[in-house]
Amino acid sequence: MSQVGSEANPLRVAIVGAGPAGFYAAERLFKEKGLTVQVDMFERLPVPFGLVRFGVAPDHPKIKSVTKVFDRIAKKPGFRFFGNVDIGEDISVEELKQYYHQIVFTIGAPTDRNLPVPGVEFAGNYPATEFVAWYNGHPDYRDYEFDLSKERAAVVGIGNVAVDVARILVRDPDELAKTDIADYALEALRQSNIKEVYVLGRRGPAQAAFTPPEAKELLELNGVDTLVLPEEAELDPLSRESMAAAGRGVVRNVEIIQQMAQNKPTGQPHKLTIRFLVSPVEIFGNEAGEVVGMKLVKNELYKTESGTLRPRATDQFEEMPVDLVFRSV
Repeated sequence: MSQVGSEANPLRVAIVGAGPAGFYAAERLFKEKGLTVQVDMFERLPVPFGLVRFGVAPDHPKIKSVTKVFDRIAKKPGFRFFGNVDIGEDISVEELKQYYHQIVFTIGAPTDRNLPVPGVEFAGNYPATEFVAWYNGHPDYRDYEFDLSKERAAVVGIGNVAVDVARILVRDPDELAKTDIADYALEALRQSNIKEVYVLGRRGPAQAAFTPPEAKELLELNGVDTLVLPEEAELDPLSRESMAAAGRGVVRNVEIIQQMAQNKPTGQPHKLTIRFLVSPVEIFGNEAGEVVGMKLVKNELYKTESGTLRPRATDQFEEMPVDLVFRSV
């Protein structure tokens, strides 16, 4: 019998999940010298590309252009794509094992983490990833409804997804109309009554997880006052100490954040405020079961034994009136 991986007996690999990880796994297999491979990729949805298609903001087309790389991989002679196939439902893993030498699972994390605080059950508390999937036209979320009739929203988290959500909430719909945003989402955003958005980070400016291009973009939004409280833009002693070894991205982030802190409200239609060193400890609701506010605790940073700066709660609290919560944690 021919050796597995030869032209006569190719290595048969099933990749479950057609997102970036799946395509890069396929690429790695095809690059292996002296190995003949047959890759079959299975995807629950009718279309490939996963988070690139349904997780990248529609106003960031350059990031989505990575699909050109995936297209080249898909054109390899030994590659086949099977969409609309739910492994575990349509085909069992045991069945796959009968036909493939290897099975690679690249399906990601299907669920969000909730906030471990009282009040998460109130209406108006949404996973940020569901909102992102909704405005990107994901078939599982196109029928979801987000109550955008409210005026104030809080986004818990300070990574790129959190920044994407905040930006989409305040961006001019006429600008979004030039992107590939889902038509139903665009119409909902045109009718939106959101005026204020707060992005809440539990650590400081030097630990912000968003990237400098994302941060800079917030400063350039038309019709939006982008603000940071001056006292929260200041670095604490531990963060100042860490800046000596910080990379260029961290330094640039801090520069942009401190530039935001110099801004003053100018009466723009929307206001976007980035908060640092705060964590929600409770969500308030009204008698109708709707979100009406949050209780925040002020954090401070401490250095762990490994040298990492971590947040811990102080005895200082504040209450913030908000009508919607998007969690990105």
